[in-house]
Amino acid sequence: MGYNRVSDANEITARYMDSILIKQRLIDSVVADTKIDFLGQAFSMPVMTPAFSHLDRFAGRELTGLEEYSVAAEKLGILNFAGMMENDMFARIAKTGARTVRIVKPYADADKVRDQMKFAEDAGAFGIGMDIDHVFGPEGLDVVVGERMAVQTSDMLRSYVEATELPFFVKGVLGAEDAAKCAAAGAKAVIVSHHHGRLPYAVPPLMALPEIKSALKGTGVKIIVDCGIASGADVYKAIALGADAAAVGRSMLPPLEKDGTDGVMKFIRGVQSELRFIMSCTGFRTVADIDDSCIRI
Repeated sequence: MGYNRVSDANEITARYMDSILIKQRLIDSVVADTKIDFLGQAFSMPVMTPAFSHLDRFAGRELTGLEEYSVAAEKLGILNFAGMMENDMFARIAKTGARTVRIVKPYADADKVRDQMKFAEDAGAFGIGMDIDHVFGPEGLDVVVGERMAVQTSDMLRSYVEATELPFFVKGVLGAEDAAKCAAAGAKAVIVSHHHGRLPYAVPPLMALPEIKSALKGTGVKIIVDCGIASGADVYKAIALGADAAAVGRSMLPPLEKDGTDGVMKFIRGVQSELRFIMSCTGFRTVADIDDSCIRI
């Protein structure tokens, strides 16, 4: 939305993430294992792709950027996300074989929401969800690519959850209050995010994680975090503070634009390698073992 000051949410997020330091703990440690179980399925690491939208072909290559990173996710064995798009584009993503969560915009046209959810379910999606951080815009309700958005109530979210057999994800949670409402509505996962700084002076997602983890204790709801995730250290910090996984975002774009699927795979494997190294250096054998005992803010 044009905020480029020092106080912009993205700058605040970056400064907060960099303020989180890691204590070394080597004796009796081993080479760590990055594999995770997430909602009943095994994945190679707690690193996920972002829910990008509207990526065309880069450098004249055959596949769109959306398909290229989806192919990378399938080859890497990680959970894939897809954002705002029409059904024909999602069909192409589903064809890659990646286990994909389709994040649907909060359209004012509720029939469109349900149609896209049903299409994703029929196409074999891993899960579906809603991008609640795009409800509002500078003039009131947001308008995205000509589509008007709508306020989402707890009852509306619950109706979407109940309309599918798939796990339902809510993207754009940034506090305990919304997290608790998501759990009450039956969501299986929340994505802690300020959507690349849409809200001025937004709380950094990693700062919000402890209260969200506390609010969701005992519910079984999974926590994913995004915004500024660009390294294994970032993923480690997110998990130590309460997340189950983290999604890279715009940090993935340069290698995607330059080298497509191969660029994304190289980048994410680098994130995985650094995560494994830090886990090993702090005495955590598995991702599930990570806690905040080696974190200093």
